[in-house]
Order: sequence, then C-alpha cells, then structure tokens
Amino acid sequence: MIRFRPVLREHGLTEQQWRVIRTLADSGEVDASELARRSFLLAPSLTRILQYLVKERLVTRTSDSNDQRRSVLKLSARGRRVFDSVGPDSEQRYAEIEEEFGRDRLHALYELLAAFYTTLDRDSL
Repeated sequence: MIRFRPVLREHGLTEQQWRVIRTLADSGEVDASELARRSFLLAPSLTRILQYLVKERLVTRTSDSNDQRRSVLKLSARGRRVFDSVGPDSEQRYAEIEEEFGRDRLHALYELLAAFYTTLDRDSL
C-alpha cells in the first residue's frame, strides 16, 4: 500500500475507504454482508467506514424492496466522480508493480492468493 497511500491522501481517502469505493464501483449495488466479503473488511470496520462515506455523500444506502431489514449500498454520483478521479492513478500504480514484478509472476501470485482465500473460506464453514 505504500505506493497507493500518497495518491489516496491527495484525495482525502484512507485505504479502507478506497477499497469500499473501488468495490462498489465494480459491483454496483450490494448489501453490507456482500460488500464486507468482496472488500475483505470485517463488519465492524465496514460499518464505521460506511457511516463516513454516507455522511460524505459518496455512498447511498437504501432499503431492499424485498426485505426492508436489508440495506442496499451503491456509489453516489459524487462517489463515482471520486472513483473516476482516483482510479487512473491507482491503475498506474498497479501497472508499475506489474512491470517491476513481472506479469506472469503477479498473476501466479493472484492465483495463489485466491486459492489461499478459498481454502480459508471453506475451512470456516
């Protein structure tokens, strides 16, 4: 994250806030449980982050029309603008990492991490 922090600081974001914004940009509408899973954040941390992002009008929270107990989260127009502003810088950092580490090695690492996550997730059932 050391390469990403300066960019995020320029935009007034923490790493975890950016992770939520990026996940919502990729996912569209999701509930909090799915957002926590996709962004690899614990529920208490996500709750705190969402309170801030909703207050800053970067994320909207609405009730699910089928289940009023369930909240649906998505990026607001303002949140989309933040994503569009930070995204290119973030992608540039990923490209630099890929260039330095090597594309094949990086993809192998991603595959290993995915397998690791799947194993841990399966073992928690």
